[in-house]
Amino acid sequence: MKSAATSAPLFAGPLAIGTLSAPGRGVFPGLAVPDGRVLDLRTALDEPALTTLALLERWDEELPRLRGLADEPAGDWLPLDDLSVHAPVEPRQIFQSGANYRQHVIDLEVAHRSPDDPRTVEEARAEIAAIMDKRAAEDLPYVFIGLPTTITGPYDDVVLPAWAGQPDWELELAAVIAKPAYRVPVEEALEYVAGYTIANDLTDRATVFRRDMKAIGTDWLRCKNAPGFTPLGPWLVPAESIADPGDLRVTLKLNGDTMQDESTKDMLFGIARLVSYISQTAQLLPGDLVLTGSPAGNGMHWGRLLRDGDVMEGSITGLGVQRTRCVGEAS
Repeated sequence: MKSAATSAPLFAGPLAIGTLSAPGRGVFPGLAVPDGRVLDLRTALDEPALTTLALLERWDEELPRLRGLADEPAGDWLPLDDLSVHAPVEPRQIFQSGANYRQHVIDLEVAHRSPDDPRTVEEARAEIAAIMDKRAAEDLPYVFIGLPTTITGPYDDVVLPAWAGQPDWELELAAVIAKPAYRVPVEEALEYVAGYTIANDLTDRATVFRRDMKAIGTDWLRCKNAPGFTPLGPWLVPAESIADPGDLRVTLKLNGDTMQDESTKDMLFGIARLVSYISQTAQLLPGDLVLTGSPAGNGMHWGRLLRDGDVMEGSITGLGVQRTRCVGEAS
């Protein structure tokens, strides 16, 4: 889908990377500048087969060249309004952090309480808050794995599967990895981050828990991995343009009404701790995504889940805006 026209800067900093297309050009990695112009990097870097992933595989080498291109007024600049915008990167691996926003976890615990739970609302909130504080102190993030086939563009329609009984939104800050990371310390972890983008990690709340096998617990395959359940982008904004990823505003509007509006300050584990933690077990690769969890204000909290025709607008400070429309799948 085409990007939405805007007079405001598209993102923080002098440049961002996207994946775009136009008739006669096909899909290409693009260098965007805040006033809405784009360079086809295949031409600018004289690499006809260049992809965004290939660019990330040599990110440290290419970033200075990208800065130079952004500063150069001459060149084959294209107007963004004439282009279609796709997910900025096709990751090989997606690592998703769950229960990483303190207030969000408390809200979900209250919403999922059993009807015969003897605790009051206040008691339930206090108990889960204590558990969250213990997790943070013991440095134990909760991370699981998602499928790359969930990725869709920042302006694409999102199909709600007919089997999804409670589809919900989860707007998240996503870190994009720049180079292989394995067993990296927290102090060095941010050196492995190329930049940041926006992800909406949709979840079907009705299938989060296995009712037939309660001892097994959560079913992340079923509840999170339908095709198109992770709208991504529009931009990959270099890490150097985001002064503090631990202090960004995450805002989701549903049909114009604000549902989520929280700072990443509420995260229990920041980017560095998540990247380091994941790397102790798995090797992160260039282009991989580290989703950092979603703040309070999901549909379960509001008692309003996604349905056919809903329009979600997600924004994070300095990273732009994504807009997606929900389309109900015929049963």
